[in-house]
Amino acid sequence: MKEQDELKEAQKFVTGENFECYHYLGCHKKELSSEYIFRVWAPNAQQVFLVGDFCDWQQGQKMQLEVTSGIWKAVSNSAQEGNKYKYRVVQADGKEILKGDPFGVQFELRPNDASVVQTISEKNWRDQAWRIKQQEAVSDEQPILIYELHAGSWKRNEKGGFLHFHELTKSLIPYVKQMGYTHIEFMPLMEHPLDDSWGYQITGYYALSTRYGSPEELMEFVETCHLADIGVLMDWVPGHFCANDVGLRQFDGTNIFEYKDQDRAINHGWGALNFDLGSPQVQSFLISNAMYWLRYFHLDGLRVDAVSNMLYRDYDSGPWTPNENGGNENYEGAYFIKKLNAVVKQFFPEALMIAEESSTWPKVTETTENGGLGFDYKWNMGWMNDTLKFYQMDPLFRKDHFDLLTFSFVYMFSEKYILPLSHDEVVHGKKSLMHKMFGDRDSQFAHLRNLGVFFITHPGKKLSFMGNEWGQFLEW
Repeated sequence: MKEQDELKEAQKFVTGENFECYHYLGCHKKELSSEYIFRVWAPNAQQVFLVGDFCDWQQGQKMQLEVTSGIWKAVSNSAQEGNKYKYRVVQADGKEILKGDPFGVQFELRPNDASVVQTISEKNWRDQAWRIKQQEAVSDEQPILIYELHAGSWKRNEKGGFLHFHELTKSLIPYVKQMGYTHIEFMPLMEHPLDDSWGYQITGYYALSTRYGSPEELMEFVETCHLADIGVLMDWVPGHFCANDVGLRQFDGTNIFEYKDQDRAINHGWGALNFDLGSPQVQSFLISNAMYWLRYFHLDGLRVDAVSNMLYRDYDSGPWTPNENGGNENYEGAYFIKKLNAVVKQFFPEALMIAEESSTWPKVTETTENGGLGFDYKWNMGWMNDTLKFYQMDPLFRKDHFDLLTFSFVYMFSEKYILPLSHDEVVHGKKSLMHKMFGDRDSQFAHLRNLGVFFITHPGKKLSFMGNEWGQFLEW
């Protein structure tokens, strides 16, 4: 990349308009060369060193700062594919800390957490027919029945370990096809430190978790799904990130990825940190990330996690700072969401952008041109809560509470809804769907079948979590 092109890419990143900055930041092999270029954004660091297998882990290679962008750069002629590396950041206060690469495309298998030098192979895709079909289709007019699952626990191998995607290709796709689902939705697949977090506490936004195999395996899985007429969606978490030191937390000793205001930065309920959605550089980082997964892996859409947390300053349980008008609306969050959806629709108009949003914020599924947030669909959390409350009730009292089933008729066309019977309803002591049902075992199965009929016939697209389809008794 020529110097003038580098400056252009850096400037676009700084202004929040670089929607493919994964081509620039991170680790990349130079064209027609054996050298690798490393770039990392740490504008307030005193110094940054590249450390790893190919250079001294203690001292490392000194990186050079491009002052106007805050991006540090190093060229290595000794780095090789598969080498492990980190950045040794001398932070603003002089403290030194080892950080993973925010744009790293592979990390070590937990509990180790170094970034790995890797070039993702270009794939010769064979799913052109599927993609043309999606571009020509109108999703509103198509049946959508989503099978939500956690890739690490849908099944395990004989030793109790996670299945890689080449194994899921052989077992999961035929099952989903046989059961009549139109889409698979994975809980987050990005790199994260703790299995029990389900993937929502992310440290490597650009890296498929090593638990599940290689990026090439995921590409093959998606292609095989498309050849079987099955779409693939993924949960995506742009609102908050993991607070582990190796990740984005105070990357250069200051809050550059999280809000400057600590009341806004700290997410007390989830033990995480909230992205500064008003920062242009963070907007470049996150929108590029959405584009990365859609472009490289041919995903059919993203389910955006915890949208309410991005829209409201007081969504968390901790202290909060009102906006300039004294209200609780997060103007920066709403602006970011609109910008995200507008960019995605510009390049991938057929991609499904789905909001996991539980409030009464208006026009969630209206286009950005018409003043909406720009999502294609919104999870109907009200329908889910009312319906499950009704079915858990003793049938003797249900005659007085049919409003729980009919209230959704008042608003069911106010947004484009997905009816979610998701993982959130079968964890943390909430019981499985079958176990929620009233009565003895025969009655529970009968009620669950009845719930299934109501679920399928009620207006709205559908999503059901793994295990719901066969009446699993124990919660996930």
